[in-house]
Amino acid sequence: MDKPILKDSMRLFEQLGQIKSRSMFGGFGIFADETMFALVVNDKLHVRADAQLIKQCNALSLEPYVYKKRGFPVVTKYFALSDDISSDNGKTLALARQALIAAKEEKKVQSKAKPNRLKDLPNLRLATERMLKKAGIDDVESLEEAGAVKAYKAIQSTHSAEVSVELLWALEGAIKGTHWSVIPQSRRQELLNKLSN
Repeated sequence: MDKPILKDSMRLFEQLGQIKSRSMFGGFGIFADETMFALVVNDKLHVRADAQLIKQCNALSLEPYVYKKRGFPVVTKYFALSDDISSDNGKTLALARQALIAAKEEKKVQSKAKPNRLKDLPNLRLATERMLKKAGIDDVESLEEAGAVKAYKAIQSTHSAEVSVELLWALEGAIKGTHWSVIPQSRRQELLNKLSN
């Protein structure tokens, strides 16, 4: 992590909560208390914008980060801060604080609107849903009750091929409502320890 913009941003954002970074979207996502609200990519700091903040970003002529997925451009909700804003710690912090509040609100709304089908949970596909059903876990509630380790073991016992440990992270993320890549290393180790007991 030798990127000065990332280090400086993380230092500046320390007053917003427990700050961490993880590689995301070809750059580094910045999280406060497990909620991603900023992104450092292409040597620029970007902040996450909701509908209200998008208007503000547009008024400031800030550009959204665009990346290619399977050859097609994907426009993100992350807007690059211009040099005059990013060189002003007060302005940067004010925008970051707004971005964090919006990201936390969006996270809260998403967690209330939980899907009914297993395949609609983060990280899970129709194939995973079938594996879970074969293992006796038929719905979201059953998966939450079982927990990632129990569900993983159930799949292992009913699945003929070897099951990758990534599935354990995927199940944990599905239960928590997040992408598996943001599961902290300490939690992964905890799950592995439970798995071997």
